[in-house]
Amino acid sequence: MASSFGAAQVLVASNRGPVSYDVREDGSLRARRGGGGLVSGLSAIGPDAGALWVCSALSDGDREAVRRGVGEDGVRMLDVPADVHADAYNGIANSVLWFVHHMLYQTPLEPVFDAEFRRQWASYEAYNRAFAEALAEEAAQGAAVVVQDYHLTLVPGMLRALRPDLRIGHFSHTPWAPPEYFRMLPDDIADQVLRGMLGADRLGFLTHRWAQAFTACCERFAGGLGDTRIGVHGLGADADFLRARSHEADVEERIVALREEIGTAPDGGARRTIVRVDRTELSKNIVRGLLAYRQLLEDHPEWRERVVHVAFAYPSRQDLAVYRDYTAEVRRVAEEINERYGTPGWRPVVLHVKDDFARSLAAYRLADVALVNPIRDGMNLVAKEVPVVSDAGCALVLSREAGAHEELGEDAITVNPYDVVETAHALHEALTMGAGERADRGKRLAAAATALPPAQWFLGQLDALRDETPG
Repeated sequence: MASSFGAAQVLVASNRGPVSYDVREDGSLRARRGGGGLVSGLSAIGPDAGALWVCSALSDGDREAVRRGVGEDGVRMLDVPADVHADAYNGIANSVLWFVHHMLYQTPLEPVFDAEFRRQWASYEAYNRAFAEALAEEAAQGAAVVVQDYHLTLVPGMLRALRPDLRIGHFSHTPWAPPEYFRMLPDDIADQVLRGMLGADRLGFLTHRWAQAFTACCERFAGGLGDTRIGVHGLGADADFLRARSHEADVEERIVALREEIGTAPDGGARRTIVRVDRTELSKNIVRGLLAYRQLLEDHPEWRERVVHVAFAYPSRQDLAVYRDYTAEVRRVAEEINERYGTPGWRPVVLHVKDDFARSLAAYRLADVALVNPIRDGMNLVAKEVPVVSDAGCALVLSREAGAHEELGEDAITVNPYDVVETAHALHEALTMGAGERADRGKRLAAAATALPPAQWFLGQLDALRDETPG
């Protein structure tokens, strides 16, 4: 046990922190602050709460800031060696744990748990240990620690060994694999992950489905949950922020530009829009979404020149070859649709791959139909954000494998993400939905989507954790 205690009363641990740094040409550092549910939540507890965010230095600018002793109040950035972080983050977290929980492996060829995997797993252990030691050093007696996500599954157990006085929570932002898929991991690794998580007093999940999957894994492979409690906290959209931000000047400019790209129907009327906004993440199912749109144009030629698929596919994890290949396939299929069906006055797919949040909000506002069809997703906030922002109310075509389906399924049009023909039928149903029904559904979707806004989501976890008895 640590011989002395720090001063922080509330600690958050995550791979990515609330601030990042760039080195300017003159050698000075520029700080950029991020957003999201955790930032909102920590802000909500107030400046006098003794809060500390422990995160990793991810870039050269971040590492330079650590070396110079530059930092922001309430943030401790860990300078984990770049090669260790790469092995832990890309080698294990994103190429193994992410693939297991999203059930993405092409099993005839992968995974292969060889000596290289074991070497990278040692880096994952070292990465988690660096967080556990920093948290143990910084936490006050009896402090509350909330650890985030699949990057840090070993931290609760490691931290419990160092500081049994702490109230330790962990929140999973991804799905959790069912036992039959989770057992794909080597037995000792699966045991290490589960026992690392079970070092927490309380574990949080986005849906009951993911919580039940974790519980089933523990019952099958770890003898049960022990003293660890399970909670479900369905992160919602931040309605106040989204509605205000979506009417700022840069968004209005993007709306004008998007309307020009969409164009008008041959009769001079407005074209309908099917909108999707994703990272080019393998689980997001963008290619099948495009194939479903192609099927719609084939099955219902009356929609040709009257509808546009606005598809934003922002590059993700391009340092991994499989993600680069997937991004290239998204581009290829979009171009194929445009070449096959396009006319001089109509581009069927408006594809953008450069990240632009203002343009995403513009697309949300213009959406007649939102297409959210992931293979598997912890939540998918796009499904919640579009109904909140859409100007006229939109129809939502939603995969039954998205965590958001647990809350939104009643007013969405549900699809099997693998069934391209069914998804094409759903798009047609959404496009032909009457304006009144679309508006009514949109209002109910927006209400469900904002039921647990980010600050309340975080504070609810924190309050529940503080009620737990440490250890």
